[in-house]
Amino acid sequence: MLTTNTTFFEVKDHVAWITLNRPAAMNSLNPELRWQLSQHLDVVERDDDIWLAVITGAGEKAFSAGADLKHRALERAGSDTDKANWARLAQETTHVVERWYMTKPLIAMVNGYALGGGLEVALACDIIIAADHAEFGLPEPRRGLIAGSAGVHRLPRQIGLKPAMGYMLTGRHMSAARAYELGLVNEVVPLAQLRECVDGYVTDILRCAPLAVRATKAVAMRGLDLPLPEAYQTTYAAETLRRASADAAEGPKAFTEKRPPKWQGK
Repeated sequence: MLTTNTTFFEVKDHVAWITLNRPAAMNSLNPELRWQLSQHLDVVERDDDIWLAVITGAGEKAFSAGADLKHRALERAGSDTDKANWARLAQETTHVVERWYMTKPLIAMVNGYALGGGLEVALACDIIIAADHAEFGLPEPRRGLIAGSAGVHRLPRQIGLKPAMGYMLTGRHMSAARAYELGLVNEVVPLAQLRECVDGYVTDILRCAPLAVRATKAVAMRGLDLPLPEAYQTTYAAETLRRASADAAEGPKAFTEKRPPKWQGK
């Protein structure tokens, strides 16, 4: 496991586990944490031995409470050297919310509050599993801000316009149960069962051919930007790669031979 000032990062059995590690600050997103998360996701994307990633928060209180507003005050009052360092980190960071077509599946394991930028991180993931005490929201207008890291765009697309506007214009929180009702969350479980539930999704994803998983994600996500007939007719690079892969032959062969497939990821 790689431990930094703001994260834990571990790769085991084709799975990257990323933990936002600022529990005393409710895992709020300061420049260092954003940068470190960006570095980890770069590793996930370029390492062919990593097939999916899980993002969670340290402790039992928060996944992430969003932007570190205290740090924003420090930025205004900081020295020129500090400001230059923070600016450099920002330039070197590709935020998860800006990774529009991340090739590998991302699971958000929401262990508490997912607010503001924290919810925006979860919204950028493909699957969200939440503890039953978790709360979700974009309270930025209560601070004179907006959910500008794509939250104002992703939430309406993921739960529908009217429910999203009801939460975004009021800054209200939604419970995990309500998030499930709105289709934002895949499952809600007691905190003690959260890791077990996520492990179930991880296990099932790993049963699938990794290139088939990536092609499924790529075709689904890119197709959302197109009218249905055009989405159907479009040629997708990830699907072209899957069709020519050894795993595309291995799957039917293993089925015929009544044995588990041996995926190579190529």
